Amino acid sequence: MDVAILDDYQAVAQQMADWSQLPSGINVQFFHDHIANENQLVERLKDFQVVMGMRERTPFPHSVLERLPELRLLVTAGMGNAVFDIPSATELGIVVSGTGGVGEGPTELTWGLILALVRRIPQEDRLTREGNWGTTVGVGLKDKTLGLLGLGHIGSLVARVATAFDMNIIAWSQNLTLERAAECGATLVDKDTLFKDSDLVSVHVQLSDRTRGLVGARELSLMKPTAYLVNISRGPIVYEASMIQALTSGTIAGVGLDTFDIEPLPPDHPLLGLSNTVLTPHLGYVTEDGYRVRYTQVVEDIRAFTSGESIRVLNPEVLELPQLRGPA
Repeated sequence: MDVAILDDYQAVAQQMADWSQLPSGINVQFFHDHIANENQLVERLKDFQVVMGMRERTPFPHSVLERLPELRLLVTAGMGNAVFDIPSATELGIVVSGTGGVGEGPTELTWGLILALVRRIPQEDRLTREGNWGTTVGVGLKDKTLGLLGLGHIGSLVARVATAFDMNIIAWSQNLTLERAAECGATLVDKDTLFKDSDLVSVHVQLSDRTRGLVGARELSLMKPTAYLVNISRGPIVYEASMIQALTSGTIAGVGLDTFDIEPLPPDHPLLGLSNTVLTPHLGYVTEDGYRVRYTQVVEDIRAFTSGESIRVLNPEVLELPQLRGPA
C-alpha cells in the first residue's frame, strides 16, 4: 500500500510521528510542494491507495476523486474539511478519516497579528536592522474596542485575552445570543455597530454559504480610518477586492491576515505590495504540538483502516456500502 502525505511545506511530517508503527509493506512518501493543477495532482496520486491532506491546502473535489481509482482512504488533518467532497468520496467508496489537534494556535496567532499591527512590529524590526531607530508610534490596546465577528471556541478565547488588556469587547454573528456574549465578557451588538464602533475587528466565523463575502465594501466603509481588521478564519469571508480598495484608499488603517482566497498566495498578489498589512501563510494551526497530534493520529487512522476497523470516520455511511475499495 502506498501512502501520500501532501503539502508538507516545512518538511517536518516525517519527524512528527512514528511512521514505523504502520504495518510492513506500507510505503509512505512525503511531498513538500503544492500542486494546484488538477491534472498534475491526479498524475501524482494515481497509484496511491491512501492520501493525507493537511487541512485545506489541497482540494479534493469530485473531478479529482473520480480519477483516482486506487484511492481507498483519504485523511484530513482536523475533523472536517471544506475542500474535500465527502459525499463524492462516499459515492466512490472512499473512507474519509480525520484527526484532532487544533489546540490554541489560532487564538495565539490572532493576538500575534493584532500586536504586530498596532505596535508596527514588522516595520520596526526591518527598520532597526537597516539602522533606523524608533520611527513609528504604536497604538495601545487599553480601553480600545475589539469587535469579534463570531464567538465560538476561538472567538471566546480571543475575548478572554482582550479582557486581560482591559479592552471593551463587542460581538456579532448570525446566531449569537445575549447569553453567549455575556458568558464571554462581550456585549452583543448589531452588525453595523460592530464595524462602526470597533478599533479592531477580528473574524472568527466558519466559512459557509452564509458567511462567504460577509465582510464587503459596505462593512469596511463603516469602519474608522484608524481601525484594523484581522482574519485568521478563511479568506473568502472577507471580500478581497473591497479589502484591498479599503487599504489603498485609507478607509481602514491595516489588516492582519493568515488566510487568503488563493493559497499559497501568488507572488504577484497586490496584498504583498501594501505596507499596511501583516501577512502569515495560514499558520494558525501550525504548531509543533498540533502537528504531533495530527500526524500521530494519521498513523492511527491508517493502521485502523488496514486492520478493517476504520476510526474517526467522517463519512460513516461508506462503511455500510459494498466495499469496492476495501483495505488492501
